[in-house]
Amino acid sequence: MEPEGLFNIASAQPKTPAGSLTGVAHPDTPLAVRMRPRILDELVGQDQLLAAGSPLRQLIEEDKSSSLLLWGPPGTGKTTIAAIVSGQTGRRFVEVSAVVAGVKDVRAVIDAARRDLATGGRGTVLFVDEVHRFTKAQQDALLPGVENRWVTLVAATTENPYFSVISPLLSRSLVLTLEPLSDDAIREVLRRALASDQGLAGHYELAVDAADHLVRLAGGDARRALTYLEGAVRAAETRQSRELDLAAVETAANRAAVLYDRQGDQHYDVASALIKSVRGSDVDAALHYLARMVAAGEDPRFIARRLVISASEDIGLADPTALPTAVAAAQAVQLVGLPEAALNLAQAVIALALAPKSNAVTTALGAATADIDAGRIGPVPAHLRGSGYRGAQKLGHGVGYRYAHDDPRGVVAQQYAPDSVTGSDYYQPTRHGAEADFADRVAKLRSILRGEE
Repeated sequence: MEPEGLFNIASAQPKTPAGSLTGVAHPDTPLAVRMRPRILDELVGQDQLLAAGSPLRQLIEEDKSSSLLLWGPPGTGKTTIAAIVSGQTGRRFVEVSAVVAGVKDVRAVIDAARRDLATGGRGTVLFVDEVHRFTKAQQDALLPGVENRWVTLVAATTENPYFSVISPLLSRSLVLTLEPLSDDAIREVLRRALASDQGLAGHYELAVDAADHLVRLAGGDARRALTYLEGAVRAAETRQSRELDLAAVETAANRAAVLYDRQGDQHYDVASALIKSVRGSDVDAALHYLARMVAAGEDPRFIARRLVISASEDIGLADPTALPTAVAAAQAVQLVGLPEAALNLAQAVIALALAPKSNAVTTALGAATADIDAGRIGPVPAHLRGSGYRGAQKLGHGVGYRYAHDDPRGVVAQQYAPDSVTGSDYYQPTRHGAEADFADRVAKLRSILRGEE
């Protein structure tokens, strides 16, 4: 019987395929390396790449020669896919790091691959990690090998390849996007590591709360999850225990478990507290809740969306830069990703918390919507209707329309709203921040539009 409160690892052990790339790993080999999938069907997550007839399956199962650009965050399987391509197609695997390799190194690998092919030898998979770090000249050096198919290039990048990879290389490669692993996928990675002979071989039991903490810490990164799991094993060994409990995981990660459930109450409670702290101008509380969400592995896109909404809902025109700041942070999250994007989110949180506040945009839209819901719609005034077609003037459309630019003030007395809502002042600007200027301008404009001056 399974001990109560322990993570279930039943039926989790994967089969080790014949002809394994790595064979039996040395016990000192990192757990994340020992557990690296060796065939495509062992790959966890990335279902969008594994469908029947997908380019990746065709490349591997039909041994078609094609170069790949793998774009995704760390720990999502980029290096693993390169190794699978090599192992399942019988090609030689050569890895080049863009951090240390130069043009000379790249050309040497391609020349060796060409010689192998010319003498009837095996093909070569050239794996370039962090290809975005290559200069244009270094990327240019890859082109002959790719174009002539002397190598099967598998290049990995955490940055948008459409910004960081030269166009000729992009046009000659398939771009595959890898997503952060889901919580369920991370749990499957942990189950396999606990059960597999290549991993922990069933010697340890992972407590449920410890597994939850590992999933949160992983943030969609399988390698990080396995690294922390391995650290928890070392912590348990010092206590001569076979149970990997929450304390062991916290010791391994040097981070306390954050009470946070991305699908439950904590998700909504902490998100609500963040926005209410921003609204209340408590910058310190807002930063606390932001850090709490990031530490718990919250999707940064969710945080960014909430800040974009708050910029209009709680600040509006009291600080017209609030919305562009929030949108820029949201775009930075997409471009940069965590952990660095936490800085972009923090900058937006600070800016929004310190900004003068106004809900005038919110109340204006609410008032206008209430009139619509109440049926106060009415026809568009005839002089505002489209007049660019034959017969429009006979219908009176456009007749009497006054062109605002003809007045030196750029505004003329004229009715724009339907009769049913004429005189409705939906927008009620505050005197907070920059909105004070808008308040004065709105009063002046309404006076001119209504013929009061």
